[in-house]
Amino acid sequence: MKHWKLYIVIVIVGIIAGGCVLINAQAKRINTQAEKINTLTKNNKELTNTLEEQKAINADYQVRIELLNQLDIKYTQELASAKNEIDTLRNAVNSGSKRVYIKAECPKSDGDTTPGLDDATTARPTDTAIRNYWLLRERIAESEQVIKGLQDYIRAECIN
Repeated sequence: MKHWKLYIVIVIVGIIAGGCVLINAQAKRINTQAEKINTLTKNNKELTNTLEEQKAINADYQVRIELLNQLDIKYTQELASAKNEIDTLRNAVNSGSKRVYIKAECPKSDGDTTPGLDDATTARPTDTAIRNYWLLRERIAESEQVIKGLQDYIRAECIN
């Protein structure tokens, strides 16, 4: 029983060594968790900044889309107005309340021509020419509105 003091010392040293190992392992685990927390905090800040940038980009796009929508509405209304004006003019011409004058020149023929006839009717374009005239007016109005719309689009999107 004389060695009981030695056993107690060994047990106490073992307990102290085990405690030191546990404390060291706990400290490593806490340091690892702190590093993970720091990494996650850093990632969170980066993602928050990216999100704020994307929100600003989206807000800018919304403004640009609204501007383009307003341009589209403007030129669509102008085109509808031009088509209504052409239709009104066409109806007035068909009813006889207005006339359309077409400036035309006939080429001179090289051969002998007969002098003007007293009982000749006035020159009139063919029905196909009249239909083509109205079709061309509509297409000119459409082209004009498309060109104006594209020019405004370029000013809004490319120049600014």
